[in-house]
Amino acid sequence: MARKDIFSSVMNPAPPKVERNEALSYVVNGASRSIKSSFEELAKGSVVELDPDIVDSSFVADRLDQDDEAFQELLVAIRERGQDSPVLVRPHPTASGRYQIVFGHRRVKVAKHLGRQVRAVVKPLADQDHVIAQGQENAARSNLSFIERALFAKRLADLGYDQPVIKSALALDATTFSKMQSVAAHIEEAIILAIGTAKATGRDRWWQLSKLLQVPGNEAKARAFVASADFAAETGDARFNALFDFLTRSNRPAKTARPAAKAWASKDKAVNANITDTGRAFTLALKAKNASRFGAYITENLEELYQAFKESEVAKNTGE
Repeated sequence: MARKDIFSSVMNPAPPKVERNEALSYVVNGASRSIKSSFEELAKGSVVELDPDIVDSSFVADRLDQDDEAFQELLVAIRERGQDSPVLVRPHPTASGRYQIVFGHRRVKVAKHLGRQVRAVVKPLADQDHVIAQGQENAARSNLSFIERALFAKRLADLGYDQPVIKSALALDATTFSKMQSVAAHIEEAIILAIGTAKATGRDRWWQLSKLLQVPGNEAKARAFVASADFAAETGDARFNALFDFLTRSNRPAKTARPAAKAWASKDKAVNANITDTGRAFTLALKAKNASRFGAYITENLEELYQAFKESEVAKNTGE
């Protein structure tokens, strides 16, 4: 979905009591201008400078952790050139004199770090318009990972937002939304937070992990593993891979040890035998010069040999 939809929802917030589907349609389809012209119209005469200490985070988090490298790049850019793009905030719905970020969390953090005012557009927004604008801005970012988007969608659902609003906020197709639901339902948040953003790990791998965690006993194994020193030593996508590989290995049936083979050889070295006994199968493999003829002799005399075996078993059991 084009980034311009963000500004459509901001400039034309849905009336609080309008039916959600109608509001959603208005938010999604109302934009017709480019990003630049939309933002200029939004910001025209509305950019103010705020103390970052009175600006609070959104009521629903959209990131698992901060990308230190990206943050440092943004910090250097703002320190050298200033803050080019204002953030979007709304008057805080419950705290007088404070504001709540709709999007632009890192720019606010940079301003606070540099001891500067943050340039912001202040726009009164209902909660639904807030999350749609925040989510669509997320969807326009290339650096937000699948699991961050999935967790954001779950948090919106937990707050009571319906599927059309969540799909609109994150620009989701039905297949991706379904897999996000499965992932968020079967991977507890504590495990997701332990893994982190896993930026290179896509929806199919997360979906496969959710399937592994549905195996009885695996959730407890996963909790223990993410608390281990081996897991903590990994970073980024390696943490996901470590947990995935651990659960995959733990689900494989234990291999039954093969019985040791015994060997026999005739004194004249004309026949060698490899003998394997599993308890249910007995294998006699003959080799060397007389192997074929000796094998044929055994085969021809199997009945007599078996009768002799039975008689010896009777003798053992009767003590004769």
